[in-house]
Amino acid sequence: MISRRTFIRNLGKGILIIAGSTVLPLNLLARERKLNLDTDAPRARYWVSVETASSCAVCHGPVPMSGGGSYRHEKNLIRCLLCAQGCFIRAGKRGRCRARMNVDGELRSLVYGRPVAIHTDPIEKKPFYHYLPGAAAFSLATTGCPLSCRFCQNWEISQAAPEDHPVPYTPPDVIVHMAQKNKAPVIAFTYNEPTVFTEYMVDIAKEAKKRGIRSVLVTCGFMNEDPLSELCSCLDAIKVDLKGFSEDFYREVCGAELYPVLKTIKFIAKKKVHLEIVNLVVPTLNDSESMISALADWLYKEVGPDVPLHFTRFHPDYRLLNLPPTPVEVLERARKIAMKRGLHYVYVGNVPDHPANSTYCPNCGKMVISRTGFFVKQIHIKNGKCAFCNRKISGVWA
Repeated sequence: MISRRTFIRNLGKGILIIAGSTVLPLNLLARERKLNLDTDAPRARYWVSVETASSCAVCHGPVPMSGGGSYRHEKNLIRCLLCAQGCFIRAGKRGRCRARMNVDGELRSLVYGRPVAIHTDPIEKKPFYHYLPGAAAFSLATTGCPLSCRFCQNWEISQAAPEDHPVPYTPPDVIVHMAQKNKAPVIAFTYNEPTVFTEYMVDIAKEAKKRGIRSVLVTCGFMNEDPLSELCSCLDAIKVDLKGFSEDFYREVCGAELYPVLKTIKFIAKKKVHLEIVNLVVPTLNDSESMISALADWLYKEVGPDVPLHFTRFHPDYRLLNLPPTPVEVLERARKIAMKRGLHYVYVGNVPDHPANSTYCPNCGKMVISRTGFFVKQIHIKNGKCAFCNRKISGVWA
C-alpha cells in the first residue's frame, strides 16, 4: 500500500482510485455519466435565498439598522448555511469552499458524486484509536474545503476546484458496493473537508447502514448545527481536528474561527457519537505550554476525561515549508500536560513506533492495545474492559 503523501501527489498526474494494492482509473469503476458543473449539478441543502428569507436575521443577525431603514439585496443573492463561513454567493459565483455554486438563485453541489480520491486505509490512519481497531476503512474525498490552512497536507485536493480534477459521476450505491468488494467494514469521509459534500456523505452513509457498513467522518468541525445534527444521525464516529486553541491562530493560519469548532465538539459529545480529537502541533505557532494546557483543560471540562486526544507531528508542507518538523520532545511534553490535566487517553501521532501510539489502561497502566505505526499488534480488551484489571476502556470495540 502506498503512503498517503504519494497517493495525494498522484492526483496531479491523473485521477486514480486506489483500493488496497490495486490501482485503477476511476472511469473504469464509475457509471458512464459526465456532469456539467453548472446545469447538471444537483440542488444543495442548507442555504437560503436572501430575497425570500423570512427574517433579516438569517443574514444579518439581530442587530437593527440605524435610522429604521431596510436592507436591499441584488437579485438571486443567496447565503450558504452549511458551514460557519456563512458565504453570501452572487449568481454564477461560488462559496469559499469552491464546491457550492449559485446557479440562477439556487445553490448547487458541484461535488456530489464526484470523488477524486479513494483509498483503503487502516482506520488508525484517520486516526481513530478507540473505534474498531484494525478495521479497514474505505476512504474517499472530493475537492474543496472552507478553510485555507497554511500547513494543509492534502492541499492538492482540499484547495482545488471540481474542474481541476474532472471525474465521472459515481453514485452512492457504487461507493458502498466498492467498500463491500474491498471487505471494508467502515467507510471514511476524509482527505479534504467532507462537510462540502454533506449531501453525498449522508446518502452514502444511509445506503451503507442498510448493508451493515459503518461510516466515520474526519472533519475540521466548522459546520453549522443543522447539518451537523443530520450527520450525527447517520454517522457512527467523528474525528475533529482542533487545530489550535487560539482565535488568532485560527484566523491567521487557517482562515477560520475557533468558536464554531468548539461548538461542534460539544454538540457531537452531547449526541454521544464516538468522538476523537486531533491537534497537529506546529512549531512556534500552536505549541506553547499555555495553549496546550488551555486545550486540555477545555476538553476535560466540556467533553470529559475519556475523549481520545492525538497530538500529531507537523511536517513541512504547502505554505509552511519554512518550519521544521515538530520535535518529538514537544509532542511528549504536550502529552504529559494533557494527562496531568486529567485526560486518560493521549497519543503521540506521526511518530512511527513511539510508545505513545499504544493504548494504556488508566487504572492499572498496562498496555491494552499495542500498535506499530498504523497497525495493531495485540489487543487486551475483553467486552470493552481491560483484560488485566477489568476497568472499562472507553471506545467502540465491536
